[in-house]
Amino acid sequence: MEPRISIVTLGVSDLERSIRFYRDGLGLPQLAGDWTDIAFFELRGMQLALYPRDKLAEDAQVPAEGSGFPGFTLAHNVASKAAVERVLAEAVRAGAKLKKPAQDVFWGGYSGYFADPDGFLWEVAWSPHFA
Repeated sequence: MEPRISIVTLGVSDLERSIRFYRDGLGLPQLAGDWTDIAFFELRGMQLALYPRDKLAEDAQVPAEGSGFPGFTLAHNVASKAAVERVLAEAVRAGAKLKKPAQDVFWGGYSGYFADPDGFLWEVAWSPHFA
């Protein structure tokens, strides 16, 4: 297997709400296409897809029910501590819930977390190790 991820697909409860959050709220560029039940956003080197949670579970042949911490987070690294603050504020204005305010963290960086409308956790971080 090649060491890369092509698409991260989030199973969402309300596709139109999630499209508005990512496209209009966070400004991610949505790919054009003849899709009616899935949305794709172009990221650097990969894509983010939004698909109804029940349909995604059906495709993977697993139960759609479930709550709590899914065991992963998505990360968005930025160039400065001030940028961490800006992105977190942008996400909250778009409808995200701030889960952890930005702060200095044990690994030497600065980060905070928000949850998108379906509760997916995003870490926004500045790291001196990835500058």
